[in-house]
Amino acid sequence: MNFKDPFTRRAFVSGAAKSFLGVGAVPMLAGMGSPALASGKPVNRVGKAKAVIYLYMNGGMSHLDTFDTKPGAETQGPVESIKTSADGVQLSEFFPLLSKQMHNVAVINSMNSTQGAHAQGNYFMHTSYALRGTVKHPDMGAWAAKHLGKINPGLPANVKVGGASNGLGGGFLESEFAALPIGNPEAGLQHSRLLDGVTNSRFGRRLRKLKDMNSEFASDYDTKEARAYASMYDEAVTLMKSKDLESFDLKKETDAVRDRYGRDPFGQGCLLARRLVENGVRFVEVNNGGWDTHGDNFGRVAEKGAVLDRALASLLADLESSGLLDSTLVVLATEFGRTPKIFQERDNGRNHYPQAFSCLLAGGGIKGGLKYGKTDEEGREVVDNLVTVPDFNATIATALGIPLDKKTMSPSMRPFTVADKGEPVMGLFS
Repeated sequence: MNFKDPFTRRAFVSGAAKSFLGVGAVPMLAGMGSPALASGKPVNRVGKAKAVIYLYMNGGMSHLDTFDTKPGAETQGPVESIKTSADGVQLSEFFPLLSKQMHNVAVINSMNSTQGAHAQGNYFMHTSYALRGTVKHPDMGAWAAKHLGKINPGLPANVKVGGASNGLGGGFLESEFAALPIGNPEAGLQHSRLLDGVTNSRFGRRLRKLKDMNSEFASDYDTKEARAYASMYDEAVTLMKSKDLESFDLKKETDAVRDRYGRDPFGQGCLLARRLVENGVRFVEVNNGGWDTHGDNFGRVAEKGAVLDRALASLLADLESSGLLDSTLVVLATEFGRTPKIFQERDNGRNHYPQAFSCLLAGGGIKGGLKYGKTDEEGREVVDNLVTVPDFNATIATALGIPLDKKTMSPSMRPFTVADKGEPVMGLFS
């Protein structure tokens, strides 16, 4: 490379700077051969999804007591299986409402993870990468925001709802791609109105004054951290002025609808997610914690299942009736399953089990009424069509049309992709 040429030097420095800051998608490789061509990974759109509602069952959801029941097996315990609206697909007795929606759902019963601890499993499921101290990887919501951008310019592309909303985020990407956290869905978007006595004109003068005060600093310190500080104000102002701000307000829904979803944080979170997607938010994650059932597994799964049953069945029904299910991918994920062994000394509890577990996909071009993959007769090992965590995330990315081979550089100049080495499960697409 001839660094004596001013343009070439400027282009190199600019590209390197963007890459060091984690925002450059390998600009210097433009025009060169794509690694995807050699790997066979698809780079073109396959699914129909424009948005994602990602429901995360924090704690490790028992597969045997939910979506991979084993009638008659000792490992099943006292839980009964019920028929659903999809031929050959059964659920546990805890999901009578969801059973009527399974013609829209693909059940993946062959999930497998390499991580058996909560923090590591949670991180791996969200990012496709192992947790390490040297780099923070973006989660799926941040990747979607970066690669696909906003649908509605007045609303954020990425939102997290629930107890873990301040957890995983943009990683090494710019802060604009990290999720807007909503802790309590019923509280909506707080501090989004001007204070009493502050007019729009007065607010505008304050913003201009703030920008003038910060201009020299921003020029001298053009860093990711400095830009994050500025973008925080820009995003807040955009939200305050958005005509769609009321999409965060659940009081706009009738009491009957709110009751149908369930008057609990997860149910109201799913209702909020539906409203946000209806108004053009790209990716909404809703957290549902409490699935770490080391003790009293069956009692706790019955309680958690009732909450999930109401919310997910209502969400799928509403998306289908409005026509949005075709363009909205609904994901239900968890970090791992629970042991087939039942520990009677722990009041019939189950321990962590990454060897086999279940996840769900619905809408966005996914085949409904499908059971994909299989575990053995006791739910111990995957015996057919094993799906790794990166494979699962590659399937989500493919549904959205995010190229699996597109590399983004971390600050340490290491290239990363949306799903690492994962391959999409093409048999799940219609």
